[in-house]
Amino acid sequence: MTTLPDLDYVHTKNQQQQSYPNQELNLCADDYSLLTDLYQLTMAACYTGEGIEERQASFELTVRRLPEGFGYLIAMGLTQALEYLTKFRFIPSQIAALQATGIFAHAGDRFWSLLAEAQFTGNVWAVPEGTAVFANQPILRVEAPLWQAQLVETYLLNTINYQTLIATRAARLRDVAGEQATLLEFGTRRAFSPQASLWAARAALAGGLDSTSNVLAALQLGQKPSGTMAHALVMALSAIEGSEDQAFSAFHRYFPGAPLLIDTYDTIAAAQRLALKVNSGEMILTGVRLDSGDLVTLSKQVRSLLPDVPIFASGDLDEWEIARLKADGAEIDGYGLGTRLVTGSPVNGVYKLVEIDGIPVMKQSSGKVTYPGRKQIFRSFIGNQVKADRLGLIGESPFEEQPLLQLVMQEGQRVQPLETLTAIRQRTAASVASLPQKTRHLTNPVGVQVEISTALRVLAEETKKRTAKALRTQR
Repeated sequence: MTTLPDLDYVHTKNQQQQSYPNQELNLCADDYSLLTDLYQLTMAACYTGEGIEERQASFELTVRRLPEGFGYLIAMGLTQALEYLTKFRFIPSQIAALQATGIFAHAGDRFWSLLAEAQFTGNVWAVPEGTAVFANQPILRVEAPLWQAQLVETYLLNTINYQTLIATRAARLRDVAGEQATLLEFGTRRAFSPQASLWAARAALAGGLDSTSNVLAALQLGQKPSGTMAHALVMALSAIEGSEDQAFSAFHRYFPGAPLLIDTYDTIAAAQRLALKVNSGEMILTGVRLDSGDLVTLSKQVRSLLPDVPIFASGDLDEWEIARLKADGAEIDGYGLGTRLVTGSPVNGVYKLVEIDGIPVMKQSSGKVTYPGRKQIFRSFIGNQVKADRLGLIGESPFEEQPLLQLVMQEGQRVQPLETLTAIRQRTAASVASLPQKTRHLTNPVGVQVEISTALRVLAEETKKRTAKALRTQR
């Protein structure tokens, strides 16, 4: 059992607050339990005060609506979510810091005992990473004591919402660019935080990209980082050593496998000079990168000069721009994806209570209605193509359908082995390939039909009636 903090050790409020300072605002695994919204903790304290904290609760994480222009989402982030749940703890200094705020002055000793002994003991059901999902379908369900299921909401939404967005963008980019194109992720400088840059790199690779420029992410994931060069090197060496060609030669001498960035000054003139070196056998060039200008015209001109050299393009590209470049006949073999990959319209994931102590519940707020009860997604196919989805209750039997939600954690322990990025990427590719073409369109996509089962509809109506009756009674 974890020992409660000795409050006599912390003499004043200021001293207590200083027991958990970190002006750098960096993270380690021990911090994750406090990486939450305040109301998660205040609700847990309230549950404890009312004596219902151990009641079994089920929360489902769903997406109310897809981002504009998206016909599907690729579920991602489960690996980090399960790792978080496995390590869910409150250390004494965190408890002392919470106590020092004064916010929990009316919380009883039982609340602090719960935090001191905290660990996640529940079950988790989830769709495998790389699976295509649609609006109002549960990506993940947590079944745990109420206080635990409540406290983990913020972190689960954070990792799954963001990684699902990036994985979906990556899958769309791969779908548009084609399997032969090389797709590189280098959005670290534009990601919303250092932590987000790591998650973005992982989700991009799992979603279909070939590599990342993020060195830490690549090495932690057992991958080889990729990159080219920046205009700064060309300008610095050109100024000091006398010419752009000397800059190219110097960089190529140390990194012969890296593409050269040729648009710092005059793109075509640079390509012409490089062509002379390639044709004379003086240089074996593995690629050139274009980062500005009319990429269609420039790529065609560079191709005519360097017919056997791969051409990479970058510069705020996304799936719509790549589709345009291809339609206009651009001669491009690979793309660098940054800003528009790691930012953009957020995934609107929410985490809502669907059952408490065996009682189905539903939210009935205008525009935010949820379905009650623990649910399963049943997917039907025609050959390898998705035909339709049926959202039903967990007790329903599949009708020649594939249930998507799987048990991934039981009583706080993982029950499935950690998947490799390769396996997740393969699932992503297969998921996208299985979708109807109209669902994969970039313009006005049409989502897969999602049927609500009869049993779920009946339960929803019964829940509404029960809630209405209770409201009338309290009046």
